[in-house]
Amino acid sequence: MRKNIPLIFLYLLSYSSFGQKTANSSLVVPRMRVIVDNDFSGDPDGLFQLAHLLLSPSVEVRAIIGSHLKVGDGFDSSKTQAANAASKAKELLQVMGIKNNFPVLAGSNTAQLNDSTPVKNEAVNFIIKEALRTDTKLPLYVLCGAGLTEISSAWLAAPHIAEKLTLIWIGGPEYPDLALPPPNYSNPEYNLNIDQAAARTVFNQSNLAVWQVPRNAYRQAILPYSQLLQKVKPQGKTGQYLSNLLEKLMIRILPYVNIGETYILGDSPLVLLTALQSSFEADPSSSAYTIKMSPRINAEGNYEYYPKGRNIRVYTHLDTNLMFNDFFAKLEMFKNN
Repeated sequence: MRKNIPLIFLYLLSYSSFGQKTANSSLVVPRMRVIVDNDFSGDPDGLFQLAHLLLSPSVEVRAIIGSHLKVGDGFDSSKTQAANAASKAKELLQVMGIKNNFPVLAGSNTAQLNDSTPVKNEAVNFIIKEALRTDTKLPLYVLCGAGLTEISSAWLAAPHIAEKLTLIWIGGPEYPDLALPPPNYSNPEYNLNIDQAAARTVFNQSNLAVWQVPRNAYRQAILPYSQLLQKVKPQGKTGQYLSNLLEKLMIRILPYVNIGETYILGDSPLVLLTALQSSFEADPSSSAYTIKMSPRINAEGNYEYYPKGRNIRVYTHLDTNLMFNDFFAKLEMFKNN
């Protein structure tokens, strides 16, 4: 068996400074492009996901898009949510000392007017331009950890981009045949409710390739507070910054809800399903999904049977052990002071 393994892989296995080499990308090189779209001024899980992705040398980050929340959201009740999100992403880059060669863009501060009218902005234009590039063979993934405004609008403006990218979305409620909703669940599901019109565009109209991580799956990404203290907080400026975000939130919400000793980093599967794909026959091989006919999303934000729906991936189980251990290891290797 050993003789069939590429020599470079044997070198990686035997090299004592593997961590340092992967950290500066001298041996691990990009094999995919990603555009990251998230509500960075909202739940801090988006910034944990972004830090993890930025430390992953197998992905080439092409752009970061700050997206909006639902109007009046408690995380950010302003009217400049997308602009604030872009500012938070830039703040993280500064903390990490990363001089980016990609744009950080503010998306729309508002949802789509309806499921057929796209918003127009620089972020939408960038998605279209990147999808239509002909000078690279690296596959493109658009990673959405919140609403779907920009990718929906990009498809409405240029439907032919569908064959050029894969959308990975953290959002949507449970499928009744796959899982039960949690106690006291919200309806519509949080991320779907950010822009229901955009969700209807993506599910009901588009032919985009979708990998969906619905609520029952993203709730598996549970970080215990003990690991935040032991594995994240001691890791230089980046670890301190991320830990402080979460601890400040815990203090802020304690008068209203006791969240116990865990926090769901529900956006981190965006890294698991891209950067941590298997080496050969590349795919998120340690996580489980089912192929489902895309449902129709109705006016109430619920799924309806849709016989004309295309097939989409719906993830049911996530390899959170791989995901978190990789995050902890990369933070420790990076550990900027």
